[in-house]
Amino acid sequence: MDFNKIFRPKIALPMITAVALILRLIPIRFRYLLGYDPYFHLAYIEEALKAGKWLNFFTIANGPWGFQMRTFHPLGLWATPAYVYKLLKIFGLSLYNAFRITPVIFGILTIAVFYWALLKLYDEKRAFFASLFLAVSFGHVFRSMAGYYRGDNYMLFWYSISLLGIAYAFSTRERLGHKSLAFYAVPALASGLAAAFWQAYYPIFVFLLASAVFLGVGDFLLGRDRYILDGILLTVSTAIGALIANYLGARVGYGMLGYDRWLSKTVAEKLSLELTTVRDAYLLFHLKYLVPLALAGLLALLALSKFIRDKRLRTLTVLVFGALAVYLLFARFEGLKDLSTGFGIFNEWPISETRPSTFHDLWSAFAVGLFLAPLFFLRFRPGKVRVQDFMLLGLVLPSLYMIKTWTRFLFIGSMGVALMAGIGLLELYEILPRFEGRKGLAVALGLLLFVPAVDTAIGFEKVAAVEPFMNEHWERALTWLGENSNENDIVLAWWDYGTWVTYYARRAPVAELAPNTGVALYYLGKRDENWAMGLGVDYVIVSYYDFLKFGTIVDTAMMCSRCNVSENYGLVVLPMVSSAGALVFRNSGYTVVARPGEKWDVKISVSGHVFGPREVYVEYGDKIIKPNITPSESGAYLYINLNYNYAILMNGEAFNTNLARLFIKPDGPYELVYSDGGIIKILRLKHPNVVVERRGGETLLQFENATGTRLGIWGFLDNGTKVFEKWYNVEGLKEFELPAEVNGTVIRYAYAEGEKILDRGVFRRD
Repeated sequence: MDFNKIFRPKIALPMITAVALILRLIPIRFRYLLGYDPYFHLAYIEEALKAGKWLNFFTIANGPWGFQMRTFHPLGLWATPAYVYKLLKIFGLSLYNAFRITPVIFGILTIAVFYWALLKLYDEKRAFFASLFLAVSFGHVFRSMAGYYRGDNYMLFWYSISLLGIAYAFSTRERLGHKSLAFYAVPALASGLAAAFWQAYYPIFVFLLASAVFLGVGDFLLGRDRYILDGILLTVSTAIGALIANYLGARVGYGMLGYDRWLSKTVAEKLSLELTTVRDAYLLFHLKYLVPLALAGLLALLALSKFIRDKRLRTLTVLVFGALAVYLLFARFEGLKDLSTGFGIFNEWPISETRPSTFHDLWSAFAVGLFLAPLFFLRFRPGKVRVQDFMLLGLVLPSLYMIKTWTRFLFIGSMGVALMAGIGLLELYEILPRFEGRKGLAVALGLLLFVPAVDTAIGFEKVAAVEPFMNEHWERALTWLGENSNENDIVLAWWDYGTWVTYYARRAPVAELAPNTGVALYYLGKRDENWAMGLGVDYVIVSYYDFLKFGTIVDTAMMCSRCNVSENYGLVVLPMVSSAGALVFRNSGYTVVARPGEKWDVKISVSGHVFGPREVYVEYGDKIIKPNITPSESGAYLYINLNYNYAILMNGEAFNTNLARLFIKPDGPYELVYSDGGIIKILRLKHPNVVVERRGGETLLQFENATGTRLGIWGFLDNGTKVFEKWYNVEGLKEFELPAEVNGTVIRYAYAEGEKILDRGVFRRD
């Protein structure tokens, strides 16, 4: 058996590609997309294609103000699936399916290019195993699988292109001489183009600049003095890439540190930057400080390489230079200490993506590869280490730091971990005692096939366990809402579900894409209907899932330091575990036993302590009843749902929240207009309401319960520029025709009684 045949590119690359493709296509079986954000992206693409242009002012998001798309992601994030659809629709592919497979396409391309780059940098085996680990790593699969569309997929793709350019510069050195240095134009173009596809593309510059520095340092330490010039050229290429990114930012939208973002202003202030010609805080910092500092260090190494020959003295020189560079950066820019928390903005938000990675997270993302990764550093033993090993530290070390910092970075760091695991496995194999014949084959098969096979099996298991959060309950409810509400109505829902409101109902939610303290406070009853009316809220959604996330709602509300939010809320959801003789609900240390009858017998057990509830509510069919019980002074309240077989146990503080009140016993000014019996409920907030009516070429604003006296109109161009503002007297009117003097493509309005806002909204005139 010629075991080495499988490592030949014509066999290895198709094999890796096939495994990667199968893994990433497993979720294609689902009817729904995965996660939350993809629904927002698809809704925008659909609306833009319907309009025949890339809209900027998106009115079915961020109610009642509308959403400025240019302050979110660059246009490439949405244009790419649209062009995939236009290219493949001749084969009958729908936009929905084109959107679903776009992450798969770029995930597979990333793996293939990564393989080819490592083939040029190392050999067939190391390229095979590193790429295979990346192909089966759930950390990479998660954000490159069908139905889960996220922008960091593009950044890693463009980094793989950059790495391929560097690899060709290395591998063609002997054949092309200095002409091979032209390949450093590839990372310049790739890093610049990455800016057009994702708002947080900046790690590609960190990876490349760190690689340039480590390339020069490694060459200096090894005494080769051949690749310091490469490090200088790679550094210059990142500067060119930054200029390309700045150019593209003005045309397709800047990243999250662009001049028109509030975060950019914060970062610019902390880092003493003025955004004039270069209008992105990171790009300016990169060009003004990081590139010159890297160039200074590399040029110094180039000069010192002519005089310092002793390797120990060279090591000491690198240590001194490194310590000086770190000191200069952090002494000059104290704000860099806040880098790992997003300059403080994600320090406290209770969301899973911005918390440090735990061992469970790391195991889920990398499986056995996690334990193989440290073996990469066996490459750095004397006589073995090569300059490309140092260069790849520019990917490895920042990746490890990012993985440690946030779980969000498990995907971006997956390439670095796969690289370490694949190369580390080969290093382990090569230092083990070598056996001949069958023993040798057994060792090879055991180590080189069994270990990746285990990782592959774990990857399949993880992907197979993934399921969409979206379901038929939400689809029916939100489709109903879209069909039974006005185009300008505003919806209040927990922020996780806001993107679904935009997609299925085509209505503007108050919150989506990011935590919203105001909505959390509203659900807890710290904001009332007057606050909701001031935002133009027409419909409020409460759901079974909100109770499952009640702890997160409380944590989000507590972000408001002035809002006096108590920590004494108590709420637990208990599934039914038995209905034989009595209704039994259980979760962790909580048990509820209910025996129906003319007088219900209800007992609650908490860690062995048994007591009765103060009040019980039971929903069955389309009714909620309050059965007769023997009331208790325990302060416990119980809601039982027999349509879906669960119970919610609450203390008094939780029971008296808006969330519980609207779900269990809604009253004025709220009207229950949709219910599926215990999963999703939609309530209409009855208030003086403005309805947009279009008749021919006229736009009318109709007033329901017309108690308002003033109407404010603001007109905006699609780019967000305000071009009109005026208040009109509408006292006694039930209808108001939008005057011809009103300029703008997008209209915001406010309906008021004196100084009190009764309703708000936003709509497009076209």
